Amino acid sequence: MLTADVYGAAGAAGLSAGWSVGSGGWSWNLLTDLRQMWAFPFMVNAFRAGTLIAVGAAVMGWFMVLRRQSFAGHTVATVGFPGAAGAALLGVGAVYGYVTFCVAAALVIAALPRAGRAAGGHESAVTGTVQAFLLACGFLFTTLYKGLLGGVTSLLFGSFLGITTAQVWLLFAVTAAVLGVLAVIGRPLLFASVDPDVAAARGVPVRLLSTAFLVLLGAAAAEASQITGSLLVFALLVMPAATAQILSARPAVSLALSVAVAVAVTWLGLITAYYSPYPIGFYVTTFAFAGYVVAYVMTRSVRFAGGRT
Repeated sequence: MLTADVYGAAGAAGLSAGWSVGSGGWSWNLLTDLRQMWAFPFMVNAFRAGTLIAVGAAVMGWFMVLRRQSFAGHTVATVGFPGAAGAALLGVGAVYGYVTFCVAAALVIAALPRAGRAAGGHESAVTGTVQAFLLACGFLFTTLYKGLLGGVTSLLFGSFLGITTAQVWLLFAVTAAVLGVLAVIGRPLLFASVDPDVAAARGVPVRLLSTAFLVLLGAAAAEASQITGSLLVFALLVMPAATAQILSARPAVSLALSVAVAVAVTWLGLITAYYSPYPIGFYVTTFAFAGYVVAYVMTRSVRFAGGRT
């Protein structure tokens, strides 16, 4: 979707037309604004893809934050860049590069031992080493490709140009598969995430669940990278989940809040980016961060007021 091959074709033409429609700014009528945007097929596909990505990233991110694997999630997200760049170099769709590298990185992290303090330090060191090496490979691939510089920008920071209906269906299939597997392993995974030692003592396959979760995380990161870019996919994975877990400690409520926040910031990012020449990833990250700050300040204020009464 974000390769230089498709970056400047129908999507760019549609965006130019979209700016001319929206050049007057907001109409202060949301329905009118949405109708104007959805008059262009590339924007319809952008909203469809963005919603799918938001739901998948929010659910996976909720478990990622709960399991304290944010660094692993960051690594899995960033290695999507060399994957997409390598795919562009080979002349295939960027989505295949995202999925291959993100899932492969997840398998490498899953192969590392997690028991004990020393093992945790080893895991972080190897994860950081893999991340640095693959990012360097990404810049090598873009140099060898000798394509448009705008393609690199979109790989790193995201774009909503050039999303096809076929790619939306592919995203739907990935999201459905990820959420379907997560629904099956959700309860034991929650148990293993909250108290892995007790879960292992009761016969829960903690190691297998950890590996399965990381593979699903890799698939979700590859999926989200196509909208937010590799450097900003972490925003959709961690910020809505962190915001939701601040607002509620109840798993079901917190998970629903994570999905709601992710969809809201993605839609706001798409709408704002439609009226702006700046990357969608910046807006998604900004709105998600603002939501986290508001939730944090609000909960701290409530606790402070409750402590004084």
